[in-house]
Amino acid sequence: MRILVAEDDPVSLIRLERTLVKLGHDVVTVSNGSDAITALLETGGPLFAILDWNMPGADGVDVCRAVREREAPYVYVILLTARDRREDLVVALDSGADDYLTKPFDAAELKARLRSGVRVLELQDRLITAQEALRVEAMHDHLTGLWNRRMIVEQLGRELRRAGHEKRPLAIALADVDFFKRVNDTYGHAAGDDVLREIARRTRSVVRDYDFVGRYGGEEFLVLLPTCDDVTARHVAERIRARVAAGAVRAGDALIDVTLSLGLAWTGNAIEDASALIQIADAALYRAKAAGRNNVAE
Repeated sequence: MRILVAEDDPVSLIRLERTLVKLGHDVVTVSNGSDAITALLETGGPLFAILDWNMPGADGVDVCRAVREREAPYVYVILLTARDRREDLVVALDSGADDYLTKPFDAAELKARLRSGVRVLELQDRLITAQEALRVEAMHDHLTGLWNRRMIVEQLGRELRRAGHEKRPLAIALADVDFFKRVNDTYGHAAGDDVLREIARRTRSVVRDYDFVGRYGGEEFLVLLPTCDDVTARHVAERIRARVAAGAVRAGDALIDVTLSLGLAWTGNAIEDASALIQIADAALYRAKAAGRNNVAE
């Protein structure tokens, strides 16, 4: 654990640092509260701090309060002081300190309190990891890894507002896998899943880093193309269509030829709302299907 020690007494600072290093911790030292605040609030700063109550610049209680004004990441704080009155303990805890250690500190007691703090931070790390996993899961389609319908439609709304504000074009492509039911009926749903995953991968491989691809539903995909006018959007859609059709998809022991039909819509100077733009693209997709599939329609 990387631990910040803020202590203006050189003797006490050296003793603390030696004890912590002996326990296997990486120690960062400062001699005043102002430097402690700077170190703890910087990106990647220590998540564990032992603060002397009385320091120049800002005392330990002030440092606690400054750290607690930030929502995350959480810093575990032990206040170190010669004060041992009940009311002092209340002030320390009210300021946001997690624990309280009196001077001169006992090494065994410090070790025990460190273990408690490390457990808290480890629990926090697990909770943050789980929260991030849930956030990613809520945003993405579990099969393809693309954005799910809710997120891609929300992103379309944001891109439309940005396009309107910046007076620039925005295009979308609504793509549908041709004869996908036939794939499922002939090769099974597991093979169908393989096809969808590979189409998602091929689509992502030919769009720009700042384009957005989402699974709109079933075998449909929605591609957002910021700054694209109708001519550029057609070129991108043709790249997607050609890339998907370029080679058979391996699904288990089978090689399956797949194609896409795509319908285009764009804003031009007239900014539409998300549902209206998708309706236009959907109508174009219907025309692409009616024209024989494996093509792009506007």
